Amino acid sequence: MIINGVTIDPTFAEAFPMKATRAIITAQNEKWAMISAQAMTGFATSVIACGCEAGIERVLSPDETPDGRPGVAIMIYAMGGKGLAKQLETRAGQCVLTSPTSALFAGIEGGKPIPLGKNLRFFGDGFQIAKKIGGKRYWRVPVMDGEFLTEATTGMVDAVGGGNFLVLAESQPQALAACEAAIEAMKKIPNVIMPFPGGVVRSGSKVGSKYKALSASTNDAFCPTLKGVTKTDLSPEIESVMEIVIDGLSKEDIDKAMRVGIQAVCDLGAANGIKRISAGNYGGKLGPFHFHLQEIMA
Repeated sequence: MIINGVTIDPTFAEAFPMKATRAIITAQNEKWAMISAQAMTGFATSVIACGCEAGIERVLSPDETPDGRPGVAIMIYAMGGKGLAKQLETRAGQCVLTSPTSALFAGIEGGKPIPLGKNLRFFGDGFQIAKKIGGKRYWRVPVMDGEFLTEATTGMVDAVGGGNFLVLAESQPQALAACEAAIEAMKKIPNVIMPFPGGVVRSGSKVGSKYKALSASTNDAFCPTLKGVTKTDLSPEIESVMEIVIDGLSKEDIDKAMRVGIQAVCDLGAANGIKRISAGNYGGKLGPFHFHLQEIMA
């Protein structure tokens, strides 16, 4: 399969089951909602070392938020419910409770309820007040700039983590430009996040390492500087490879994100140094969700 001169490899991305939740952060203005959201989703690129994968889903207008203020929807993914609940609560307490003018609301209806502000209320030292509105419980916690309003719980649902594709280009600037175009297109798809910095990862990994202490190591088959010393998957003209990883609430959500992202890369085409689109998999052993590139782009 070739699209605008870009070869789509006959391979698949491999993903695995996760648990996910969404939260809505609002503030006096979009600037402060975004600051809080960026803090809450920091250091959350990979479950390998961060405990969760998190990212900003989208900016919300005042008519889309529970309190009629500017907001940001964030999503957090983890390998299990216990870990997800811990990450959500810790990050909310350190990054939203602390952020000026912030409020915090559930972003998923249904699913299994997990604490959002349920335990953060204890920061109020007995001065906190519970309110029930429309069947939902909220907490008003006194803080120095006024009060912190938070919904007690949000929903946890089954999700999919690890969808991905690789962009193979003739140079590093060309690979990055293609990934930036892909991320801009993918941000328009709901229910997905791209958790790595700016949505892009340059240190794609493989399972295992020559060092027993490491569970993952550099994907040497796609490292341009190792063409002469390893079993490479790169032709001579490929000098840079970058990866985009996608987490989504369903396989269909990731399908949509991959389709628009890959199309954005292909729109730049071979004329801009983009040679191939590939994907990371481990022979089907990592997870049950397989995203076949040519099927997605068909």
